[in-house]
Amino acid sequence: MCTCSVKEDPRFTELADFIASLPDRKGELITVLHKAQGIFGYLPREVQEFVAEHMELSLAKVYGVVKFYSFFTMTPKGRFPISVCMGTACYVRGAEDVVAELSKQLNIAVGEVTEDGKFSLDTLRCVGACGLAPVVIVGEKVYGRVVPKDIEGILAEYAQA
Repeated sequence: MCTCSVKEDPRFTELADFIASLPDRKGELITVLHKAQGIFGYLPREVQEFVAEHMELSLAKVYGVVKFYSFFTMTPKGRFPISVCMGTACYVRGAEDVVAELSKQLNIAVGEVTEDGKFSLDTLRCVGACGLAPVVIVGEKVYGRVVPKDIEGILAEYAQA
């Protein structure tokens, strides 16, 4: 049984209402997990437990799907999540140096969030924009042909936000 405090957090109510609105829950786990991540920003254990209970699935099944798909995350992200493509084209064109510069300027490692919660830093396999390599994505904004000296200016765009 889930120990989630639905009464204390309206996000759980929103998720429960979404699950209840599905005409058939069978085969909808990924859809529900996408919605849950959209609501909570990530999928901590208590959210996975809630989903498992409301979809009448085992926690192991839910956890297995969350771990399998790289889109899902069990750790919180910053207000402006930064992702650097590490696909082949980006890698050979200097993505590793871009990651190092981001890490240095933000004072965080890949997978971490800045103390103020403003930025998080991650890498991903490929964004399919090889002609723009190396690619950095901040939120939903794509930056192409990024070199380390561009990082300060990119971060400055979000300084007052």
